[in-house]
Amino acid sequence: MHNLNDSIESFARSCFNFALETKQDLWFATKDTISKKYDHTFKDIFQEIFDAEYKTKFEEAGITYFYTLIDDAVARVIRSEGGYIWACKNYDGDVMSDMVATAFGSLSMMTSVLVSPHGYYEYEAAHGTVQRHYYKHLKGEETSTNPIATIFAWTGALRKRGELDNIPELGKFADTLERACIKTIEDGKMTKDLALITTMENPVTLNTQDFISAIRQTLEGLL
Repeated sequence: MHNLNDSIESFARSCFNFALETKQDLWFATKDTISKKYDHTFKDIFQEIFDAEYKTKFEEAGITYFYTLIDDAVARVIRSEGGYIWACKNYDGDVMSDMVATAFGSLSMMTSVLVSPHGYYEYEAAHGTVQRHYYKHLKGEETSTNPIATIFAWTGALRKRGELDNIPELGKFADTLERACIKTIEDGKMTKDLALITTMENPVTLNTQDFISAIRQTLEGLL
């Protein structure tokens, strides 16, 4: 009802443009066998725009556009190694992105990038506000909140800013900060959500502030 054709067209172009920018294949899925008009409209508009505007560009970039039913896409995603863009309608995206992130152990490790058809970018943590931990923090209680997704939202934004303004040093700093986050965890220092699922022996479980401080210490050693 609210996704008129121009909205769907903007969604399609955003997906195609992002796939070209990242040089990754694009998958799109709906349930057009059940929703024969609404979902089928998405399928048709994606295909029409791809054929008219992006097919040659995708061939030149060496990437492909692939359409399938959403249930088939889920089965393929579960057994895949990743490395592609998965375009989902809003509801499918909300459900599947959280499921994929949780399968990897922690929703707090998942980043999110919003891209408009006009080329505007917004980087955010996919998990939203950790409300329960925030209220504990306000009471002065100790928390063990994983800040990785929030940090990577900043590094993504800084990297894009460096790209737009031709400041390679900014992109390099973003890369180094991300390496510092990963190295800190690989060195056995982590928040409670990761300590509960890690296969490492005797991990050091840190509270929110101490984990951020550990990342800073690692970063300073890499700079």
